[in-house]
Amino acid sequence: MASEVMKCGPGKAPQRSLLHALGLTEEEINQPLVGIVSSYNEIVPGHMNLDKIVDAVKKGVAMAGGTPIEFPAIAVCDGIAMGHKGMKYSLVTRDLIADSTEAMALAHAFDALVMVPNCDKNVPGLLMAAARLNIPTIFVSGGPMLAGHIDGHRTSLSSMFEAVGAYEAGKIGEDKLREFELNVCPTCGSCSGMYTANSHNCLTEVLGMGLAGNGTIPAVYSKRIELAKHAGMQVMELYRKNIRPLDIMTEKAFQNALTADMALGCSTNSMLHLPAIANECGIEINLDMANKISEKTPNLCHLAPAGPTYMEQLDAAGGVYAVLNELDELGLIHTDVMTVTGKTLKENLVGHVNTNPEVIRPIDNPYSKTGGIAVLRGNLAPDGCVVKRSAVAPEMLVHTGPAVVFDSEEETIAGIFGGKVKAGDVVVIRYEGPAGGPGMREMLSPTSAIAGMGLDKEVALITDGRFSGATRGASIGHISPEAVSGGLIAYVKDGDMISINIPEYSITLNVSDEEIEQRKKEMPIKVKTDITGYLKRYSKMVSSADKGAIINKW
Repeated sequence: MASEVMKCGPGKAPQRSLLHALGLTEEEINQPLVGIVSSYNEIVPGHMNLDKIVDAVKKGVAMAGGTPIEFPAIAVCDGIAMGHKGMKYSLVTRDLIADSTEAMALAHAFDALVMVPNCDKNVPGLLMAAARLNIPTIFVSGGPMLAGHIDGHRTSLSSMFEAVGAYEAGKIGEDKLREFELNVCPTCGSCSGMYTANSHNCLTEVLGMGLAGNGTIPAVYSKRIELAKHAGMQVMELYRKNIRPLDIMTEKAFQNALTADMALGCSTNSMLHLPAIANECGIEINLDMANKISEKTPNLCHLAPAGPTYMEQLDAAGGVYAVLNELDELGLIHTDVMTVTGKTLKENLVGHVNTNPEVIRPIDNPYSKTGGIAVLRGNLAPDGCVVKRSAVAPEMLVHTGPAVVFDSEEETIAGIFGGKVKAGDVVVIRYEGPAGGPGMREMLSPTSAIAGMGLDKEVALITDGRFSGATRGASIGHISPEAVSGGLIAYVKDGDMISINIPEYSITLNVSDEEIEQRKKEMPIKVKTDITGYLKRYSKMVSSADKGAIINKW
């Protein structure tokens, strides 16, 4: 076992003395040491229940003959960080989480790991760490929040942000806004739609790194505690059979993840995180793969914000495995891949049926014949940009309109509420990319303002930043190259006509090459000079969005 390097033999008596200082018995020290990576804290609603999940994992590990030892991982709540400087510190934590977990696991020579994340960056950050460490590892998340209820309808955090836009537009009053505030987030858990956190907890199942139900069993259900106990027991099986993350997260597994992403209608952030996780596995995922897979993959689910269903309903309808079984009927899934059950995906899928065709559309009645994500290219984004097309109104799939340009999220929000944006416009938000932001903030506040004002079917938004999984409408992010790197988005002016054609995967700035060259001479790149600390270092090291915003500039 790996832990023998620090606990066996006379020369390791000092290390054993420190293990005894923890209160560990000789029997516990002699067993495999299993690190439990806990993202628990008291500021993230999706993580406030993780202490109970961790306790259940520990019981499972102990029942199966291991010694569980907990250590922490940081976590940012994207919703709380949204709309201010705090959002600059969201994406950047993905690498801090991966780096710190690598450091803790190797410094203390753990034999196996159980990862207990839930919200946006913790899942991909810990998957990246799992790939780097490549010791037996299993995931169990904290689970999704139950949906809220307003006026007899289910609702969620995205509705809350849109309610602010409706309030600013005079469509609702303070009392109604307060009603939303008190009712849209009724329990702990990751926010209840198919937003980034739930997308990646579901994709962890598809990758084979989590047990069935990892992505969908609600946080407050007792089944979530049972799942955690089973994960603790199963990691000991992985240890005994020496099944490691790189045995599971293969190229075929990532193809499955991209396919399931298209069917589920996951967050556009998948196009940042899946390439970054694959990179740690030595596998390349490029944006063009997304369109190829999307062309043959039907979109089967319209969970919030794309539609009126929520994670608790997906769980009741059969969960992720029921979706995979639908896709397997079309031969779109590699079922011969290994998973953390110690069995193949094909074996795991037995018995998981679709019990609600209104929540999981059958393959002969999809929402669309193509997947939920599209990658667009053109002179405005030669390296690509990303849109959640399953959340775009049909009338906005093809759109041409005049640009209204802003150089930050704050400027954009002020401009929207100040009446600078009207029907037909294309809102351009730049200098919010991975390096230029820095940190590639999510633009949920601007998109929600547009939706709340009733303009989401008439206004497009494009940015070198990114959009929350809670965003709906023609919101196109990850414009690459970004503005600070000299991308064409840096040279757009108010009134320029921009053409968007999502079915044909194109985005074009309708300005002549001669005019663009002249602008490059007249419009200097805006580089922020007030960036300090970790953000300053991050901005100098991070790649472009089309590469997954990975840290690669050594």
